[in-house]
Amino acid sequence: MLAVMALLGCKSQQQSSASSSTSENATAASAVEFDGNNAYQLVKTQCDFGPRVPGTPAHAKCAEWIEQQLQQYCDSTVVQEAQVTTFDNKTLKIKNLIGSFNPSTTDRILLLAHWDCRPWADNDPDPAKQREPVMGANDAASGVAVLIELARLMKDKKPNVGVDLLFVDAEDWGENDNEDSWALGTQYWAKNPHVEGYSPRFGILLDMVGAKGAKFSKEIMSIQYAPSVVNEVWDMAQRSGYSSYFDNNPGGAITDDHIVVNKMGIQCIDIIDMRTGSDTGFFEGWHTTGDTLDKIDATVLKVVGQTVANVIYSY
Repeated sequence: MLAVMALLGCKSQQQSSASSSTSENATAASAVEFDGNNAYQLVKTQCDFGPRVPGTPAHAKCAEWIEQQLQQYCDSTVVQEAQVTTFDNKTLKIKNLIGSFNPSTTDRILLLAHWDCRPWADNDPDPAKQREPVMGANDAASGVAVLIELARLMKDKKPNVGVDLLFVDAEDWGENDNEDSWALGTQYWAKNPHVEGYSPRFGILLDMVGAKGAKFSKEIMSIQYAPSVVNEVWDMAQRSGYSSYFDNNPGGAITDDHIVVNKMGIQCIDIIDMRTGSDTGFFEGWHTTGDTLDKIDATVLKVVGQTVANVIYSY
């Protein structure tokens, strides 16, 4: 993942309170109530496996766990297994996992997040740690957690539209200034979609959606490719009471999984925490060994999850 002002690969245990209300109460019209504390625990579960770097036992255990969650909640589950070649000529065995609701419905929405971790903490302030793997509590366990909590809600209350949850692998094994080296799992899925001729209304990518102090501005490439979807999601966030988290102003431009999806002809936006005032353009701990559970705020998970849920149930 590449940003205009910073290079991005995809970008403790004190839990913030995120019960049924936050400092800004969600709209009373919400069809379901997203639980940020549940999502926080799902982040913790992933971190307990260790860094989910492709080819490691932690990666294999997490893949099995995600598949179990999808089988528990979704109407149907697909696991894509493939081999991809990295920029440094390594062959990775990867897994994309897809859980679907109302699979026979043609009117569909795609939600996606990457679930792998960066194999090296190249942004760590300690040079001795820059070859260590990243734990990935925010990048990318947060997005995975939101999708799984949404799956639990959709099992209890089916949406009117079809919804596909896509967990993509090998996003974060990329090289700076080499755009095509990122999002390898999504690139594979784009060439081999789980349903032939797959064509949802739109897609929403969740990337780094759980850190303390998060602010979600309108990502530039999302505006370029899918302006109506950006407006729909940000308008819903405003109506849901989350204007202090979802900023109506444009943010940076990111090369992320959503670019691959847009090039398939599917309008897809990126909800991503970008911080122009920081040294990296992202949250503290980005691409460091400090991307750990203590950086996560259950209230932020709640805000993002509730906003996406309200979009889904508006159809």
